[in-house]
Amino acid sequence: MVRCGAAVLRKYSNFIDDLRVYVRGGTGGMGYPNLGGEGGRGGDVWFVARERTTLKSIRQKYPQKRFVAGTGANSSVKALKGEKGKDCEVHVPLGISVLDDDGKQIGELNAAGERFLAARGGLGGSLATNFLPCKGQRRTVHLDLKLIADVGLVGFPNAGKSSLLSKISHAKPEIANYPFTTIQPELGKIMYADYKQISVADLPGLIEGAHANKGMGHKFLKHVERTKQLLLVVDISGFQLSLKTQFRTAFETILLLTKELELYKEELVTKPALLAINKMDLPCAKDNLDELTAQLENPQDFFDLLEEEIIPENTLEFREVIPISTYTGEGIEELKTCLRKSIDEQAEQVNEEYRKKKLLLLQTSK
Repeated sequence: MVRCGAAVLRKYSNFIDDLRVYVRGGTGGMGYPNLGGEGGRGGDVWFVARERTTLKSIRQKYPQKRFVAGTGANSSVKALKGEKGKDCEVHVPLGISVLDDDGKQIGELNAAGERFLAARGGLGGSLATNFLPCKGQRRTVHLDLKLIADVGLVGFPNAGKSSLLSKISHAKPEIANYPFTTIQPELGKIMYADYKQISVADLPGLIEGAHANKGMGHKFLKHVERTKQLLLVVDISGFQLSLKTQFRTAFETILLLTKELELYKEELVTKPALLAINKMDLPCAKDNLDELTAQLENPQDFFDLLEEEIIPENTLEFREVIPISTYTGEGIEELKTCLRKSIDEQAEQVNEEYRKKKLLLLQTSK
């Protein structure tokens, strides 16, 4: 087995999905005691979601990772009410959770233009404060990136996720013959003839024990949370990470992936899911597919042949099972059609639920 070289790891080690920053609102301006003047309020620090922004670019542009808003103007004879200090706006990527130093989520930014008040400016000096200004809010926060995509590709290393992403979208992920080719998440978009676009995230390969943070499992699994649907990609010939680990059949691989998702967060297995059976160009692939199809129809009938620890509490219900080959292109167009259909059906379901909720509110208001 060819191992991932140090040069490749260095290439991808610059990807950042968590950044700790210091934010401080501006101090208020001085009041004017003789005339009862009020100093200007200190500026605020805002996080603003913007496309084409990365945490890496923030760290490069602001190596000190400190963001301080402007001080409010002092009250004066010419201006009894001092002007507010200048706000500090920090552009952050879409899909950011804002956490305090204790790990508690205090905000999130999912769409371009959304804003989060990170640190409020202090009040200006006034009669209530004996005309002395107040300092602005200060704290340290974590910007935690969780990708937002319509579809998340989930699978063990070398299942062919990166190759699949390159086939169905314009993304050009690094593809090579070693495990953990994808060290960082990769985003691509499927373009349809009617200009509909579906975003797809190639998530780094999981390993057994990812839910317990083995192999940086939590850093990888957290990205699955922000995808609308899952696309499991499985090697029809099975999977073995190394000579020291156990060989897993395609059926066992599906159960293990489900188990890892379930143990990390139960809600993940309730997401709409599709299954792509890859490498159908290999010898014996057809026979293996026939066996897998029978196993997926009644998975419980085969549980007594497996170790108890790999059996999930709930099995994933796949909307579609599509045999593919990223090498020959077999099934790729069918997969794109199935993804489009599944995303459209989910959107219609969400819209229908929204309409019902609005109707119920109208009825109760009467």
